Amino acid sequence: MHSQDYDRLYLSPPHLGRHELNYLHKAIEDNWVAPVGPNLDGFERDVCEFTGVAHAVALTSGTAAIHLGLRLLGVGPGDEVLCPSFTFVATANPITYLGATPVFIDSEAQTWNMCPERLREALEDLRRQNRRPRALILVHLYGMPCRLREILAVATEFEVPVLEDAAEALGSTYEGRPLGSFGAVGVFSFNGNKILTTSGGGMLVTNNAAWAKKALSWATQARDAAPHYQHSELGYNYRLSNLLAGIGRGQMGLLADRVKKRREIYAWYQNKLRDLPGLSFGPAEPAGGRSNRWLSCLLLDPAQTSVTPDQLRLHLETHNVESRPLWKPLHLQPLFAGLPLYGGAVCTDLFTRGLCLPSGSAMTDTDLRRVAAAVRALFPA
Repeated sequence: MHSQDYDRLYLSPPHLGRHELNYLHKAIEDNWVAPVGPNLDGFERDVCEFTGVAHAVALTSGTAAIHLGLRLLGVGPGDEVLCPSFTFVATANPITYLGATPVFIDSEAQTWNMCPERLREALEDLRRQNRRPRALILVHLYGMPCRLREILAVATEFEVPVLEDAAEALGSTYEGRPLGSFGAVGVFSFNGNKILTTSGGGMLVTNNAAWAKKALSWATQARDAAPHYQHSELGYNYRLSNLLAGIGRGQMGLLADRVKKRREIYAWYQNKLRDLPGLSFGPAEPAGGRSNRWLSCLLLDPAQTSVTPDQLRLHLETHNVESRPLWKPLHLQPLFAGLPLYGGAVCTDLFTRGLCLPSGSAMTDTDLRRVAAAVRALFPA
């Protein structure tokens, strides 16, 4: 079998419905092609209604939302911000935009998210040194809720405000409440590979009306109230366009179906491949947590199988199937070499043993069987 025998199966491609074009056509007909417009307002309302958060600001990316969120929390030069090591680089990059330093925290093995025990260890150690982090970034990796009750209790005890990076977790819940609604600021991403997409885009949500107003000002070049262009603060060109917001409006109506499908894909893989020696699936949902299962991830145990994640990835490529290693921990990235770290063994182990399988919500049974057959082919009969 050669890769060209089949169309490529991508990891998590965009999946559009029928309604996105209605919003786009309406925007073009009404000449609302400029950055602001009804779709932008409507998309923000849709996200507020879904999450239960009072205010939303639609932006060009989740990274932009983290940047503005950290600035709202007062992060600046010389500050320290607690951050999971096991995440995409976009979580930590905005810390450095502001001249602050990330302090990396290891994962725990259940949810793969920030470990509450390592978090407490870090905060106690920093307190002994009379250092108090300016903020804490929580990440719900692969759509999996972190152990929110425990982590928020620690953050509250040490009086550290929380920015909730739910970029991968739209549609996931914790104790029945949507992720993104737990932090002082919440962040979503609508990048092309996310569970819902605007092709590129993000959203900042908060219950603080003054913060939402300030974020909107910063996102539109921080223009003062004057008839001419006057600027007293540093601003950015971070506002989402009205056209892309129209795609978002069409996508929001599909969210429940997309979450259902992704969860079904994860369960299907787990059911069909769980008998393979040394292969398991994760992460696992915490008590009260429900994941959108944005990506289906597997782990390989070297004590039970000689198959490595990279061997499996390259093997899947021969079947024209895209897969991807788990996120490389940030403390192992050259960009962040030598920065403070608490723990590190858990997320390092996950990275060395893990792989993400195709998880797009448009996958058919035939697609899933193709992936499963390709995986099985690498294991002893």
